[in-house]
Amino acid sequence: MNAIFGELDHPPRLLMGPGPINVHPRVLRAMSVQLLGQFDPEFTAYMNQTMALYRQVFETQNRWTFLINGTSRAGIEAAMVSVLAPGDHAVVINAGRFGLLLMEIAQRCGARITTVEAPWGSVVDANAVEDAIKRVRPRLVAGVYGDTSTTIAQPMSEIGALCRHYDTLLYVDATATLAGMPAPVDAWGADLVTAGLQKCLGGPSGSAPITISERAAEHIFSRRHVERGLAGAPAMEPKGERIASNYFDLAMIMDYWSERRLNHHTEAASMLYAARECARLVLEEGLPERFARHAQAGQAVVAAAQAMGLEVFGDPAYKMTNVTAIHIPTGIDGERVRARMRDDFEIEIGSAFGSLAGRVWRIGAMGVNARKHAILSTFAALEAVLRQEGFSVRGGAGVDAALSVYQGS
Repeated sequence: MNAIFGELDHPPRLLMGPGPINVHPRVLRAMSVQLLGQFDPEFTAYMNQTMALYRQVFETQNRWTFLINGTSRAGIEAAMVSVLAPGDHAVVINAGRFGLLLMEIAQRCGARITTVEAPWGSVVDANAVEDAIKRVRPRLVAGVYGDTSTTIAQPMSEIGALCRHYDTLLYVDATATLAGMPAPVDAWGADLVTAGLQKCLGGPSGSAPITISERAAEHIFSRRHVERGLAGAPAMEPKGERIASNYFDLAMIMDYWSERRLNHHTEAASMLYAARECARLVLEEGLPERFARHAQAGQAVVAAAQAMGLEVFGDPAYKMTNVTAIHIPTGIDGERVRARMRDDFEIEIGSAFGSLAGRVWRIGAMGVNARKHAILSTFAALEAVLRQEGFSVRGGAGVDAALSVYQGS
């Protein structure tokens, strides 16, 4: 017998993990708007508007600021495969799971990798990055600004200055921080920066904003090849070594987003609508105000955890404002706590990866969830579950501490 299954009807959950988070209602509404043809003048106007909006979100003047169809990892891979050719040197800043991911993607590009590492919970010293740059003279330096696996934010301004000084390109993965922490692309001197909607931007996973400097664009276009099936395209001689991926070929995607509209793929219209509305929400609130809201929410999470006798993981000087890792108390089953939070309170908090698996929970306060009521609800539930699991905590301690952060503002 063929199964039809039921209509989607799960209970609404408060998503307080490291992402995805709850989507803003306006973004959901935007996604329900009827589709248009990809070359409809109204649709291409939406594409141009989205580019203009994300220039403001990225704090950049970069012409090449647009969307990659796919999750945030699609943006990461597009950036790296379009810059790195086999044999190129790359320096990868690695202090967490997603630094390791950058290293693996660069290896798949055939690059020769030099890593500059730090223990999980800390950041990489810029002097060590400079030493690596001087030693191998890389095509690209790649790092993560806000690695949710460790909840630590790597400072980027000094590394950007080093890359400019030594004439190497800088790629930054800002998936978990864009629109939640300052990410001033031009001030950093970064050449390629990517993100995703499902964190501080408050949208669904499936679209990856990207911005590309002129010098990075020049290098990418030096590898431009036009698909054979586009024989009617304006004549362009193939250049350099062809980018290994068709789907993630930034030279072709940039031609698609340019005035030429040279076909590459069918733009994911509903995701473009979502990304456009995410950016509008960010800019309506204002970047300084949004950063302050996320910072205050992060302070409330830390205060609540510490008031309950829980220990926060990582170097506090470099902690992300929007995701906090909390040590699981000795004798407490972390996954059982997460299951009870979900089953009894419809609240999700995150587990961890790699060396931190089973050692910490990760609590995110991003987008619409970086608000007082979401944090109070989360810690009231966590306190109740921990007490039932045998952990001693004063009633209301976490909620009181979080409230004090808001009342003191």
